[in-house]
Parts: sequence; structure tokens; C-alpha cells
Amino acid sequence: MIRIFNHYLHRRTLMQVALDLGLIFLATMLVVMAKGDSADALIPFAASQGLSLAGFMFVINSASGLYQHTHNRSLTQSCARALLATLVALPLAYGFSRLVPASIPHRDLLVLAAMAAIAAVMVHRVYAAHSSVHTRSRTKILIFGAGPVAKSVGATLNSADPHAEIVGYFAGPNETETAVAQADIIHPQGTLTETALRLGVDEIVVALSERRGGSMPLRELLDCKIYGVRVVDIATHFEKTLAQIKISHVNAGWLIFGDGFNQGMFRTFVKRSFDLLFSGLLLVLSSPIMLLAALAVRLESRGPVFYKQERVGLNGTTFDVVKFRSMRTDAEKDGKPRFASKNDDRVTRVGRFIRRVRIDELPQLFNVLRGEMSLVGPRPERPFFVDDLTTKVPYYAVRHSVKPGVTGWAQVRYEYGSTLEDSVEKLQYDLYYVKNHTLFLDLLILLETVAVVLTGKGAR
Repeated sequence: MIRIFNHYLHRRTLMQVALDLGLIFLATMLVVMAKGDSADALIPFAASQGLSLAGFMFVINSASGLYQHTHNRSLTQSCARALLATLVALPLAYGFSRLVPASIPHRDLLVLAAMAAIAAVMVHRVYAAHSSVHTRSRTKILIFGAGPVAKSVGATLNSADPHAEIVGYFAGPNETETAVAQADIIHPQGTLTETALRLGVDEIVVALSERRGGSMPLRELLDCKIYGVRVVDIATHFEKTLAQIKISHVNAGWLIFGDGFNQGMFRTFVKRSFDLLFSGLLLVLSSPIMLLAALAVRLESRGPVFYKQERVGLNGTTFDVVKFRSMRTDAEKDGKPRFASKNDDRVTRVGRFIRRVRIDELPQLFNVLRGEMSLVGPRPERPFFVDDLTTKVPYYAVRHSVKPGVTGWAQVRYEYGSTLEDSVEKLQYDLYYVKNHTLFLDLLILLETVAVVLTGKGAR
């Protein structure tokens, strides 16, 4: 993992992005340069087209989810995503080539080079997602511990990180309860440091169930770090592996003395400027869709087109969120607030569609313009549920230290849920966002939101 602008990214992901972008740029340049002096006039146009197309391909591939690492995506699903990205990218490549003056020789070469590069990138995207080549570059991880906590770390790595290789579990001296298989426990032949060096370990995750005196060999862990082996605690492990702050494994000291939670006037100014610019642009681009949605809501059922509801925002202040009405007007006729469920029978037919593709959220762009919300942030919740969850879930109020968002880290990472356990899971993503939010992370979330809308992931 590499940390860029406070956000953890796989080293292999960065290499794949660089390879794809470099391939597109070089393809447009090399084909033109192969023509020799007669193509000198085309080189500046080829360079600008290659850079522009490479940038657009990064956005398209990211929005299509082609850079996401997942175990459960089938080859058919990857091919479908690649095909969708190709159908968007090819017209772009053709359009860029048409910007080159017709008087420039060999202009058609740019079309062939760009389209060939795009096809190669798409084939490579599918191949990279399903090949086993990456097993040779896996990160070797030693888990220090053999109890229930260590077992949960191992399960996380096996399910969420395809680039991690668990070399084994090194039991702590005072651990009395073993939860992992005996075959996976390393029988030490020397100290922890010697074992880690002998196995060629890249990282040690400290996951001890018991931390009484003598359980933590600080000198040996320091030696490991001196020899170039990364040593992380369990809270940091979950933060970088799952992009969550696991509230079951953090304490106030870790949150206070660790890095992150940087607000500041400059960050606030940049985020507000970004919100104003892009929310205005999105309103203009989505206005035809909003008009059709308003008409569909009006025709299907009696009642208002828009739905207003009190929500909790920055620093606990309340405001009225605006959405397209997707439920019957008598959805809460008993006056008792309740979470919307995945297959809620109160949702209308039109409402089910606009919720699935997130069209019902578009009116919240007016909340963004008014400064009550941001494009990206934790989803605003109703005061009734906030009061209840604040008493039940540790650190729940921390999510109100930033403006709520139209979309957020929890929305693109976790499917829709309505239970207390779901609220805890989403809070852990929200805490990660509050701790590490930057403009870079906001852009990634917006790109993943596009992928969520296109694939219907987490449909409500």
C-alpha cells in the first residue's frame, strides 16, 4: 500500500494506471514519429492528443470500476465493464483526431494509433483483473498473534486484499487462546525479528488478543522496523486494508495523537469552491433528467414532486434536505420515523427506479449551492436516528465535524442497509473519510459514484 494525499492505494493499482496512460501516449507518439520528417508537423498534435486521451481514459476506467480489485467479479462482468468503457472512449479518440487541421499530413494515423491503444488497454484491463501474474509480487505479511483478533485480521486480508500473502501467525508469549489453525502458526526458530527476516516478511500486523506486560516485545518490533519491515497496529491495518476506522479496535488516544482530521481554512475554501463549481455544472447537465423525473413522479401518484425532510448537518445544525419524492405520501402515516429498507413496500414504481440510479438525490445539489451540504461527505441523517445512534455507537458524532454530502465514502463502499449493524459499518467508512478527506479523495469518490450508478451497486 502507498499513501497518497492521506488515502491508501495499492502499489499495483498505481503501476497499472501508469502503464495504461503511458501506453496510450506512447502509441500516438511512436506511430507518428515512425513516419520520419514528414510527420514533424503532427508531433505537437499527437502529444497533446495522447495526454488528453490518457487523462480521459483514466477517468473512464475509474468510473467503470476497472481499477478496483475484487475477488468476486466474474470474467463476464469485467468484459462488460471494458466494453462499456470502450464504447465511450472510441468516439472520444475519433473526436480528438478531428481537431487536427486537415492540412497536416498523416492525420489519420492519430485515429488508428489512438484506437489501437485503447483496445490494447481494455484487453490488458480484463487480463490484469483475472490473471495470476500478480502473485509473484504479493506483499508477505506476518500476523503477530494467534487469537480471535489475529484470526479477524487474516480473514480481512484473505477477502479484501488479493495482493497480500499471509506467511503465518506468530503467537504472543501470553496468549492463552488460539483461534487460528495450528498448521498456520509459525513455530519460532529464534526471535520475532529473526523469524521475520528468515521468511522475507514485508509487514508485521500486531494483532494480540492479550497485551499484558511482556506480551509486546517492543525491542524486537523496533529491530524489525530498523531492518525495513513495516510494523502496524491493528487499527492502522484495518484503515489501510478496508479503508475503514474500526471502532472496535481504536481508542480516543489513537484518534487524537494520530494524523488526520485536518480541516483548516484552506481546505474549507478549496472544498467550497469545488462544490460551487461542480454542483452548478451538474445542475445544468442534469436539468433534462430532472425535468423528466419530476414529470414521472407527478404522473404516477398524487402528491408533491419534491420531498423535504429535516436532517442533521455540520456541527449538529439541522436543515431541510430536498429530494424527488420516491415513496407514497402516507409512508409514515403513524408518525413514527423508520429507516427505509432495501425492498421497502412504501416506494413507488418510479421511486424504485430513480432511487436505483440515484436520480432522487439530484435536487440536493440545491442544498450544496446553499452551503448546507457538500458534494462529498457523510450522508445526512434524521435527528431522531442521530440521537438514538449517538447513544449506541461510539464516535458517531464525529461524522458531523464535516458537511454532509450528496455522495460519500460509505455510499460507494457499502450497500444499502437499515439495521444498527449497518449504521456501525457505514460509520466506520465515514470516520475514515473525516480523518483522511482531501480533494483527491473527493474526486475518487465521485468517480466511484459513477461506477455505482452505472452498475446499480447498492440499489435501494
